[in-house]
Amino acid sequence: MSVIAGEMMEPARAAVPAAGANAIALVARQVSGAEWDRLIGGFDEVCQEQMHAFASTRWPGVSQEPVVFQRGNTVVGGALVMIQPLPLRLSKMAVVKWAPMLASTNGPDADALRSAMVERLAEDYAEKRGMMLSVLLHASPEEINRGYLALRQRGFRRGSTLLFPNRYLVRLRLSDDELRKSFHQTWRRQLNKAEKSGLEFEWAQGGDIEAFKTLYASMTERKQFPDHSAYETLDALMALDEPLRPELFFVRHEGETVAGALVFKAGERAVYLYGATNDKALPLRAGYFLHWHVIRWLRDHTRAQWYDLGGTDGFHGLHQFKTGMVGTAGAIRPVPPVLNYASSPWAGFVGNAAFTARDVVQHTRRHLDWLRSSKARPDQAPHIWDEYLQ
Repeated sequence: MSVIAGEMMEPARAAVPAAGANAIALVARQVSGAEWDRLIGGFDEVCQEQMHAFASTRWPGVSQEPVVFQRGNTVVGGALVMIQPLPLRLSKMAVVKWAPMLASTNGPDADALRSAMVERLAEDYAEKRGMMLSVLLHASPEEINRGYLALRQRGFRRGSTLLFPNRYLVRLRLSDDELRKSFHQTWRRQLNKAEKSGLEFEWAQGGDIEAFKTLYASMTERKQFPDHSAYETLDALMALDEPLRPELFFVRHEGETVAGALVFKAGERAVYLYGATNDKALPLRAGYFLHWHVIRWLRDHTRAQWYDLGGTDGFHGLHQFKTGMVGTAGAIRPVPPVLNYASSPWAGFVGNAAFTARDVVQHTRRHLDWLRSSKARPDQAPHIWDEYLQ
């Protein structure tokens, strides 16, 4: 099933039109990490996981291969491919997360270009270099994830799934009145109360990041939430040039900082990276005030179409808060399962075995963390998305 604004709906089965990938001749070339980050800043589809500055910090033991695709002299897209050595050096795996990315999503042949990029990746990494190619796609704002279906038709096989795959997407291109009407009634009521609490919103400068770090450290200690984020990449992200450097926002009350947020804003999908509050934020409803002003800032100062609030890590309170903000105009969609392609049985066997072992280790470690610590535990059941099982 798919979820729209928090309601379960059966998706209409739509055929994916033939992409015509074989008719598009693309040239692939590897570039340096610095050139890659410079190029993708202008892409419609860009995200922090595809930045070399992020990936090299987040996964230091994995080599990065930034691949740019050109049609003639025009860059049409690309993918940061991470080469993961498998245990005992039996093989290697090529991992592509949230990609390939299109430079422009507006062309009539956007689907065909995406398929052509996948074709080149499969040829280069699976067929020529003998690796298993593993692709994880974004949650699509559309009811049908066309990219997922296209890869399944290409021969990619379904692999690992996330425990809590939902992503919460706020539609940005709405007026203030339309936005407020979209919010669920309870969320709108809390926002109204927040606006009467004497709160002030501030678009901060990058030099204020230390104040955010202090707020974040205090919050994680207070709430006892297990932190599975990529928080260690924060300094690398803030050192980037525009437009890839995240934006920092604060909410203050009587001169005191009570809430903050760090938001990735390049391309058509802005992403809520990190948020932090102090113990005064809850009664002041500062989180509602903060996100309301961030949504309006993104609408007025960026070209983003969507504000991706991320997931919930299984916490029902976060689900309720984000569902209310998504409202009737936004969308709640699952990240699809990982898709794997191997041209040789050995590469497929070793790659899938490595994924299975990794999943077992991660799930076991997370379960042990819940048993051994006082940190808050998820209170949502993992969900299986039946439409991705075929």
